[in-house]
Amino acid sequence: MSTTPGAGTPAPARNGIPLGRIAGVPIYLAYSWFIIAAFIVVFFGPLVRRSFPDLGAWAYAVALGYALLLLVSVLVHELAHAVTARGYRWPTAKIVLTLWGGHTQFGNVQSTPGRSLLVALAGPAANFVLAGAGWLLLLAVPLNPVATLLAEIFVWANLLVAIFNVLPGLPLDGGRIVESAVWKATGSQDKGTVAAGYAGRIIAVLLAAAVLVPPYLRGQSPDLQVVLLTALISSFLWMGAGASIQNARVRLRLPHVSAGALMSPAHSLPAGSPVSRARELLAAQPEAALVITAPTGQPWAIADRGAVALVPDHLAESTPVDAAARPLAPGAYVPVAAAGSELVEYLAKLQGSEYAVIDRDGAVVGLLTQAVVLDAISPKPARRKRPPASPR
Repeated sequence: MSTTPGAGTPAPARNGIPLGRIAGVPIYLAYSWFIIAAFIVVFFGPLVRRSFPDLGAWAYAVALGYALLLLVSVLVHELAHAVTARGYRWPTAKIVLTLWGGHTQFGNVQSTPGRSLLVALAGPAANFVLAGAGWLLLLAVPLNPVATLLAEIFVWANLLVAIFNVLPGLPLDGGRIVESAVWKATGSQDKGTVAAGYAGRIIAVLLAAAVLVPPYLRGQSPDLQVVLLTALISSFLWMGAGASIQNARVRLRLPHVSAGALMSPAHSLPAGSPVSRARELLAAQPEAALVITAPTGQPWAIADRGAVALVPDHLAESTPVDAAARPLAPGAYVPVAAAGSELVEYLAKLQGSEYAVIDRDGAVVGLLTQAVVLDAISPKPARRKRPPASPR
């Protein structure tokens, strides 16, 4: 269960089954939730049946009831995130209830360490409140044995969800404790996220060790179901923490990404110019690309070295370079000063994988490729040379 700032909102079909809106926030039930619901029914159904033999097959309906109560607990948990965030005027995109609980996604926000921490911890606090309400219900209202069982499970489930989520490591809500502390100390939220991600990985390892090591020390074998459940939870924590680390490292690299630093050199040539002129420019600077500009002066295409070379010499003067060029995608040019997240977000909206780079006067000064940008923002850049400006 986590809060996800700055995430986009995919199509509803990808989110899952729409359940409506609460306080204006769209709620979706991910299809993966049915997996955990089936697991609960299969795992707890026989236990309920042994405790209440008279129920027969209805014991599985009671187990389904527990799955639904857990779903309500997760929904309240996520709504607590959303309501607290609304107090800070964070735009809440959606709540999705998933296999592993749920997550609340917000639009782009400007936050502080304190606000981020309060929004994150509002979820576990809501589960503590639900556990307290269930405990008061058990004390105040006479219930039949089945209802008592469900109420007790509800109390313990909310306590476990609350305690588990305040553990100080991402992707758990408590990871914001580590993130906020490092953020406050360094002034960088992303450095805090990296630290909280590693804390989450430590928690994943410690959880697995705490469950699996003691039985071996006693000379016993741990229960297979416990091993599988622990492996699933630890894997979820490890992968979630890893994703947080990777995303934060990408954001840390963004300020160092600029069109001017990553571009390859390039010439420009007006559309309609002869292939012979293109050959002269390419021969003068073999490593440079040749960008063809439209009559408006905007970059339009890139001369293909292979196609230029194939034009017969006696036709080089009469053949326009346009015939030996590959077109750029519409709008595929950026200022040489473009940098950081704005550059990456703009390029992500464009088709194609090559972009002309222009100076203040609109003159072409370079060529930027998608592969070079991806290498620059990757947490582990591929060890490869920058591709040539255009194929030979």
